[in-house]
Amino acid sequence: MEIYKKNELQDCPHCGGPGLLEEEGGWCWYVMCTDCGAQTAPIEYKTPETREQAAAQAAHLWNIGKVIRQENGE
Repeated sequence: MEIYKKNELQDCPHCGGPGLLEEEGGWCWYVMCTDCGAQTAPIEYKTPETREQAAAQAAHLWNIGKVIRQENGE
C-alpha cells in the first residue's frame, strides 16, 4: 500500500478521469484511466529493489501526459 501513497497521480490528460496505478503479474507497473482507458507503457522491474522505482516512473509518465489511448476502431 505504501507505493500507492507515495505516487500521486494527476487526472487523465485526455478526459480528466481518475488514474489508477496498477501492478501486472509481479513484473511491471502502469497507470490507467478508469474512465477512458488511456494508459502508460508498462514499466518493467526485475528485482524487489527496483519495484518501487518502476512504480514511480509509471506515475511520472502519467503525470507528464505520456499515455497511449486507443480510439474507436483501432
